[in-house]
Amino acid sequence: MVAVLRFKLLVVSCALILGAAAPAAAEPATSVAYPPGSTATRYAGLAFDTCTAPTVAQMTAWNSSPFRAIGIYIGGNNRGCAQPQLTASWVSSVTRMGWRLIPIYMGWQAPCTLSTKPFKMSSSLTTASSQATSAAADAVAKAKALGLVGGSAIYGDMEHYVANNAACRDVVLRYLSSWTKELHRQGYVSGVYAHQDSGAWHLSGAYNYASYARPDALWIARWDLNNSLTNWPKINNANWAVGQRAKQYQGDHTETYNGVTLNIDRDRFDAPVASVGFNYTITGNVSARTGPAWSYPLATNYPSGSAVRVVCQTYGPQVGTTTVWNRLTTGAYVTDNYVNTASNTGYTYPIPACLYPYQTTTANLSRRSGPGTSYDVLGTLPTGSLAWVTCQRSGTQVATTSVWNRLPDGSYVTDYYVATASNTTYTAPTRRC
Repeated sequence: MVAVLRFKLLVVSCALILGAAAPAAAEPATSVAYPPGSTATRYAGLAFDTCTAPTVAQMTAWNSSPFRAIGIYIGGNNRGCAQPQLTASWVSSVTRMGWRLIPIYMGWQAPCTLSTKPFKMSSSLTTASSQATSAAADAVAKAKALGLVGGSAIYGDMEHYVANNAACRDVVLRYLSSWTKELHRQGYVSGVYAHQDSGAWHLSGAYNYASYARPDALWIARWDLNNSLTNWPKINNANWAVGQRAKQYQGDHTETYNGVTLNIDRDRFDAPVASVGFNYTITGNVSARTGPAWSYPLATNYPSGSAVRVVCQTYGPQVGTTTVWNRLTTGAYVTDNYVNTASNTGYTYPIPACLYPYQTTTANLSRRSGPGTSYDVLGTLPTGSLAWVTCQRSGTQVATTSVWNRLPDGSYVTDYYVATASNTTYTAPTRRC
């Protein structure tokens, strides 16, 4: 992974400022090579998962439910249910309703699995790693076929296994590390679904190990009817602490909304989910730019009536009544003034804000009120938490970089301690502030 094999050298003055030293290796926080027409989407709220994706009509009926996200099984050699509904058209229909999607890939299981899934990974660390890389590549291919763009999270499903088998634990950790690295290499966010008492516990134990790539998000199974995303037994609250957690807290039961009954598991999420392109129409002759302003170079011209796919929205210079600019699946930007979204002044749900999350690489990374070490400290981020980057700008030099990352709450963190692709300059496709 050329983009992520970078080393951030310890600088004494910076360590004194930030209270921690930079790590010396790409792992555990490997970078994500986001492609141009991508974004990450964070969902916070109730979700459900069910073995076979419901029909569009059933999803419409369930708009009255408390859920706004659904887990979908996109592939894997251990996927057990047929998916007649799960097509790009289905994805387009349900996401346009406002549903967020949680892609699940049921691949190789532990050699000592307690599930009945037939396909078990090799007990060889090398072979298991290769199997994981192939599984992640297949997961990306399946995601793309459904219209899930770069920046989407994909959750590898690792069912419960014998927790006290050390050799089995080690091969699972190697498998999940390789899963994460391949997803990152292809521009997707890595999630893992695992049982609290085996996979989740072992991932937490290896959280800071330089020999494993850490997944960006953890989704645990613990059917105790408690939907809290903190105080999980065996898992430190500081691990996966910033929009990186989900819990399946009730399993295998039926619920009914608008006369439609489904057998589901209940989940609570505050974590990355899938991103898609939303179909809209250009309403006047307009130029698309390489960034969210007229000052950026021309990308292409769109005549009125052109169809475009919008992946996210951000802010730029005002055009007409709006400062909103749309990022397209091509990677270009067009002012929202000439797109038939629902609002002519602000963001349009369900289009998400443009975000590019990367893991932090040090403990107690200061969030500051501006892009420099002289600004007030507003709080800190623990090691491995996600810096959900909205844009980058120049500020105080910290070690080898003067780049600072703006977070959704308006605070800034130095890029030196964030696992972006560069420790000296800006990282595409994040826009400039």
